This record gives sequence, structure tokens and C-alpha cells, in this order.
Amino acid sequence: MVLFKARSRLCALPASQIVETMRPLPVEALADMPAFVLGLCLVRGAVIPVVDVGAVLGAEDAPRTTRFLTLRIGERCVALAVEAVVGVQDISSASLQQLPPLLREATTSVIADIATLDEAFLLVLRAARLLPEQMQDALALQEA
Repeated sequence: MVLFKARSRLCALPASQIVETMRPLPVEALADMPAFVLGLCLVRGAVIPVVDVGAVLGAEDAPRTTRFLTLRIGERCVALAVEAVVGVQDISSASLQQLPPLLREATTSVIADIATLDEAFLLVLRAARLLPEQMQDALALQEA
């Protein structure tokens, strides 16, 4: 699992879903998009949407994006704007099943908006997990 921060929340997404991590690129805002869609950016010659994971989780403050995680969704890509990429961690399947889904913190309207925009992207987000603060504290100790 790739661990990343969305505002103050520690999240995890299967590494198999991630194409690459990169520094944030310029984003062109779009009118009439849900608040979690920051806009479009040009990545390796393709125009892809940029999604603020913190906003998906209900954060109303502006993101302090330091990384994009690009995901392949079928033939398309999506960039996730995150505050930090923490690292890669093996997490057993049994442990993953016990962790709350990332979308647990998303409102029904956000989930409906994601489903309307891209059902395949919604399926990828359903595989993401929120990690408990204890795991975040343990990771901080490992880094020290």
C-alpha cells in the first residue's frame, strides 16, 4: 500500500493502482465542477483531472499539495492531489479488511458526484483505506 496524507488524515491506496508520484503540476480550474475537482493538468502529454483527496474527505480548507499520485482508471488517468506521500507499507489483507474505507468520511453527495463523473474511479477509491492515528505515530517513530 502507498501511504499518503490528505490534510491531517493518513490514507492508503494499493500500489498497483498508482502509475507514479510527482510534484504538483499547474492546474487549470474548470467551472461547474464539484469542490473536490481542482481542475485539469497536463501529464505526459495527456490532459487529466486533478482530485483533492482532502476535499473528498470533507475538508473545507485549501489544500497544501506537495505531490500528485497518478492513477490509471481503465484507459484514463486521474491525479490525486495530496499533502504528502509517506511511503510504501505492507499491510496484510486481514488488517486491510479491518481498516475503515477512505470513503467512509465522504458525504453521500460527494460519492454521488464521483459516481456521476466516473464510476471506475469510484471503484478505485473504494479500495483506499483510512489509517488510525496509532499507525501514523508508529511511522513517525520509525522515521526518527
